[in-house]
Amino acid sequence: MKKNSMNKQLITAIVAGLMVLAFTGSGVAADTIKIGIAGAHSGDLASYGLPIVKAAKLVVEDVNAKGGVLGKQVEIIAEDDVCKPEVATNTATKLVSDGVVAVIGHVCSGATKAALDIYKDAKIIAISASATNPELTQSGKYPNFFRTIASDDAQAKLEVDFALDTLKLKKIALLHDKGDYGKGLAEFAKTFIEKSGKSQVVLFEGITPGAVDYSSVVNKVKRSGAEAIIFGGYHPEASKIVSEMRKNKMKTVFISDDGVKVETFIKVAGKYAEGVYVTGPKDTSSNPMDKAVKEAYKKAYGEDVGAFSINGYAAAQALLNAIQKAGSTNYDAVEKALRTEFVDTPLGKIKFDDRGDAIGVGFSIYQVKDGKFAELKK
Repeated sequence: MKKNSMNKQLITAIVAGLMVLAFTGSGVAADTIKIGIAGAHSGDLASYGLPIVKAAKLVVEDVNAKGGVLGKQVEIIAEDDVCKPEVATNTATKLVSDGVVAVIGHVCSGATKAALDIYKDAKIIAISASATNPELTQSGKYPNFFRTIASDDAQAKLEVDFALDTLKLKKIALLHDKGDYGKGLAEFAKTFIEKSGKSQVVLFEGITPGAVDYSSVVNKVKRSGAEAIIFGGYHPEASKIVSEMRKNKMKTVFISDDGVKVETFIKVAGKYAEGVYVTGPKDTSSNPMDKAVKEAYKKAYGEDVGAFSINGYAAAQALLNAIQKAGSTNYDAVEKALRTEFVDTPLGKIKFDDRGDAIGVGFSIYQVKDGKFAELKK
């Protein structure tokens, strides 16, 4: 082969290689459209993250079977952050380097907050099924963030209204796990109680997640004369607190959040879970799509949907619909489509407001009855 011919072929190969790299980086001309799913996929909080992964996979499998998005197959890349902010930054960096065009996640608010700046700098959208801290959308810091669940201020308001107006409680202890999610919810609850003038906060206390027992704080609640606890945090700590209360014959009402509305809480707390109140996403079982998704989930995995499965399914639908409507994986085009294009989901027909919150999504009060979460109707 002649030298000039060899040089020409070499230059052609280099140019072609650079074009492939450029297109792959944009997520447009790659063989697949890569979507990251980030959250707790192991550890105590995996019961929140894994059901979201499973639900999103159902959406992707269905979409791929119908030809994909923009004529390409969708590829899921799942990364575990164990719901820890210090791990979430590494998780986000890994997903960016893997060439994802968007992320479903993260699960916990603290981990989500830690990852969002990385995604923002990389012009990557993140859409969470479970991160409820109000600051994530209300601060204006994260225009790349969306969620298919209502925020903690709405959740805290519902809990406080229920405690004051329905249960008629006058003395309330507020406990939290010191995290962005739990502490934020407790602080909102404190504000709403104080503004109401109907009740008194007799204790506001942070606990240490992962402690062997919480007898010290349980005794503080008892001495405070609180008629109820409103707890901001997750199920591992909630199950221990409730169990210690009931073993000590305390009849104090226990009210908590969607971080506790998970079957694992009932399994761990056992009989002591009975009567506990929690907030969680509204029951959407009257929606035919909700029923279809639950049946498909059961068939695929041999188990019922998890705490945020339906919200995760809706997040995947909204994201892929936005990419299809945008006709591109371009950040600006997809962001605009998420805010302007409605999509039918098990949560109902949704789109996102200017802040990134899903329009029409809210919370309900549930109570543990006979080992199950039962939605309390108004």
